[in-house]
Amino acid sequence: MMLVNPKVPKAAEVAAEVAAEVAALPGDAHKRPAQAQRARRPLCAATMALADLAGLGLAAALVRTMAAPADLMPGLAMVAAAAVGLTWLLDLYPGDRLHPQEILRRRALATLMTAAVAVGIAGATTADLAPLALFLALAVLVQVPLRSLARKGLRRADLWGTPTDFFSGPHLTSSLEACFAKHWHLGLNPSGGRGVIAAMSYMPDPQEAEELRRRYHEVIVLADMPDLRVSGLRPTAIGGAVGLSLCARRPRAAAALKRAIDLAIALPALVLVAPIMALAALAIWIADPGPVWYVQEREGFQGARLRVFKLRSMYRDAEKRLEELLRVNPAARAEWQAHFKLRHDPRVLPRIGRFLRVSSIDELPQLINVLTGGMSIVGPRPFPDYHLAAMPAEFRAKRASVMPGITGLWQISARSDADIAQQRQLDEHYIDNQSVWLDLQIILGTFAALIGRKGAY
Repeated sequence: MMLVNPKVPKAAEVAAEVAAEVAALPGDAHKRPAQAQRARRPLCAATMALADLAGLGLAAALVRTMAAPADLMPGLAMVAAAAVGLTWLLDLYPGDRLHPQEILRRRALATLMTAAVAVGIAGATTADLAPLALFLALAVLVQVPLRSLARKGLRRADLWGTPTDFFSGPHLTSSLEACFAKHWHLGLNPSGGRGVIAAMSYMPDPQEAEELRRRYHEVIVLADMPDLRVSGLRPTAIGGAVGLSLCARRPRAAAALKRAIDLAIALPALVLVAPIMALAALAIWIADPGPVWYVQEREGFQGARLRVFKLRSMYRDAEKRLEELLRVNPAARAEWQAHFKLRHDPRVLPRIGRFLRVSSIDELPQLINVLTGGMSIVGPRPFPDYHLAAMPAEFRAKRASVMPGITGLWQISARSDADIAQQRQLDEHYIDNQSVWLDLQIILGTFAALIGRKGAY
């Protein structure tokens, strides 16, 4: 039997309600929930990690008093570091928005993986296995109450969880608010209209989802609760979570990791390609004497103006050549309006210009932009203003919410063959699904696209 949800508010109704509430707030108060959330959740994660470290430290002290060898203590410190690192990798800090059985499963997995690390540290010295096993057992026993105390302390300080607005129709909304107030450890706190998260009991249509994304830090479609039928979405189907996230902002840790990867790639890459850029610069000067560098202001992160560096692959009077061609050639004008690129571009320098563009060597100076923090290795391309002008304002705002990149998803999928609609689809997919693994796939795919010269001209 299928249960039908009550009538729910549509995008226009949700937008009107939220807009009215925002208008009633003083100054920039409507921005504060998201700003507070960015500080609250990392603080909760750090507190829970400290609770685990305290438990590990207490367990190590107990093992030491039981006449464990003194030279074993560095090994215990390594095991403790591995335990916290593995727990972090399993997304258990702070550990909210997960059902208790999923937390138990991940904790057990982290403990087993930590035990494997301990065995590796002990090596062939079987005498060390007993104190290491005792250390792990004591840590598990001590950490449970410490985590509970930390979580309750955070709740008393009004730091645990995230203010949440529930959209499910009048009857189910009140039940959901009561349910999550009772199960406060799940971390979705009924907010009374000042939420950072929009929690839905249904899958919103694309228009409504886009409206909610603009107004909320995160959008979640709730799964069924043990004592409440919500949407029919099973927690086991989404990794034991309380809901399926449709719009999650990347945590600062992910941004820091992306920045570290950018620097790790850009610095050695720039050293390696410097001779190639020097040879390319010489070839450009021979083909068309004059400046070999090309610098253009484009829109960067959060709308800031970005000076993008390139090797010049066009004649110095490129714009005049383009204007003349578009004036007299309707076919070229139609191609330009669809792609903002031309398969036979009169602006491109003979031989060397086309080679630079097909091989993307002309883009290599943007490694400098990466080092200075204006760009990333992977991200939406920083388009010229005339290209951006053809895009809807909301899409431009979405693109500006992430760092522009040297390469991106549409470069490995279509490159110059993509029209504006396909560029938008690919860029939105990347922005909504960005991760280290997607970046790695794009980086590897870039090499394949360059070798195959896919869609390049």
